[in-house]
Amino acid sequence: MIRVVLPAHLKALAHVDGEVELPVGGPVTQRAILDALEARYPMLCGTIRDRRSGKRRAFVRFFACQQDLSHEAPDEPLPEAVAAGTEPYLIVGAMAGG
Repeated sequence: MIRVVLPAHLKALAHVDGEVELPVGGPVTQRAILDALEARYPMLCGTIRDRRSGKRRAFVRFFACQQDLSHEAPDEPLPEAVAAGTEPYLIVGAMAGG
């Protein structure tokens, strides 16, 4: 099971508390995790990735194992600790302002 941590506003939208655990078949990639997340919680479709292009929304970041994965290719395998479920995959709302 893959552990996913959502920001507070997406937890509220999906009606979940704490971490989300998802089964991901095949290679564990960002695309596979987001596909599984949106399949289980369809209300999140379009909130993390653009519905048409599939690209990450501008104010959303992805982290795992203390690494910013936001600009990595969506089909690159994630660290083994994420695939094993020992480390979570974090979806973070980026801060902006000036």
